[in-house]
Amino acid sequence: MNLVLDKSTWQRVAFGDVIDSITDRVDDPSAAGVDRYVGLEHLDPVIMTVRRWDSPDIVEAQKLRFRSGDVIFGRRRAYQKKVALAEFEGICSAHALVLRARPGFIDPAFLPVFLSSDYFLDRAIEISVGSLSPTVNWRDLKSQEFVLPPLDEQKRIADLLWAIERHRLAAADTAESLRATKSAVFTDRLAAGVEQSGWSSDSVASLVEAGPTNGKSAPANDQKRGVPTLSISAVRGGLVKGGDSVKFIDVEPASVDGFLLQEDDFLIVRGNGNRQLTGRGGLVVGGLPTGCIYPDLLIRLRFNAARMLPQFAAEQWNSAHAHTALLENAKSTNGIWKINGKDIKSHRLVVPPLEAQTELLAEARTFDRSIEATQAEANRLRAVLRTLSSTIFGGN
Repeated sequence: MNLVLDKSTWQRVAFGDVIDSITDRVDDPSAAGVDRYVGLEHLDPVIMTVRRWDSPDIVEAQKLRFRSGDVIFGRRRAYQKKVALAEFEGICSAHALVLRARPGFIDPAFLPVFLSSDYFLDRAIEISVGSLSPTVNWRDLKSQEFVLPPLDEQKRIADLLWAIERHRLAAADTAESLRATKSAVFTDRLAAGVEQSGWSSDSVASLVEAGPTNGKSAPANDQKRGVPTLSISAVRGGLVKGGDSVKFIDVEPASVDGFLLQEDDFLIVRGNGNRQLTGRGGLVVGGLPTGCIYPDLLIRLRFNAARMLPQFAAEQWNSAHAHTALLENAKSTNGIWKINGKDIKSHRLVVPPLEAQTELLAEARTFDRSIEATQAEANRLRAVLRTLSSTIFGGN
């Protein structure tokens, strides 16, 4: 498609004149006659299709019904930019809007492309009301005016952007499949070692030289004053990463000496609203500011490298089998899943000989290289998509 667009044919329209808000309310989710519930937690920013859901049986209170082809827009905290096309029927959170293209005005395939653009989302954020949980109200949104292309050009734009998005999703799915395969192979190798070679399964308490130890928390400031520390978002992909996850707290450095991070420290998320993120761990491999400590939301272990290599401990800790076993002890309080030091001490890991640990790590790194390549492709395509969207909708 030629991106030298002739916007002289585009027309300014009120949102509510071309897009309908569907308010088919469901009072009893378990009796809705559908098998999928989509909450705001299931909508992933910058992904244009609904990829996750749950059973309606787990929720109560009033929900909204949607059908295949509708777009679910997270109107609460619109700055999270949660917009996704539903390719099936179901019910969704009442904190969303169910939006449907009005025939003859909006091409159905164009609708999610438009709603995912910064052109739309910036306006939605701007008109949100409320401080603690800003929300977009339909009465405000429907009167907003946007400049949109004619139907034939909508279709050409949608065809181009969806082709890129489908390619991106395929690359992301391949990366996820490789992650699952890596975890399964790793688990099989450990099981075979236990069965055939007599590898032991020992408690974490017997494998560490220090910990588990909770961190130190204090109020943060925006002036980069005091001691650098981390947010729980630093723990991702099996590593501890700084960057945007670094913040600063007003404490005397000498008072937090016991919480200083060093190479090969292993940090564990001890609580999260998402059960699957609870108990995840990351290894410190550099890249943190000098004097960085960790907060009370994280728990530190220092593995005894004579028994278990820290890199191997991190690999096994985050494998599906080991993480599932750890979560058996997780408890929920006020919607937050938590584990504690006692749970971690009793958690068991398979302990191969150090030579076997090194070999298993080498095999895992082979998978990692393929995962990184496919994920990089997905990220590249996402960047292309954002650039094209900005070019198409910019300047309106």
